Amino acid sequence: MKNAEIRELSDKELGSRIKTEKVQLTKMVFNHAVTPLENTNSVKDTKKLIARLLTEQKRRQLANKAQ
Repeated sequence: MKNAEIRELSDKELGSRIKTEKVQLTKMVFNHAVTPLENTNSVKDTKKLIARLLTEQKRRQLANKAQ
């Protein structure tokens, strides 16, 4: 998901997407502990996506606070 797509999400969609990605990351990490994943970069990519989502959420909070 690109940054432009993240900016188009509403606040509710953004929050639900963060929760979904965190659950997916947890499942991936547990599965990787049991049996190695084929693509271990997917864990790194998911972490980066969560960070981008959280950054956008924080940016919106600060913009609302400044108004």
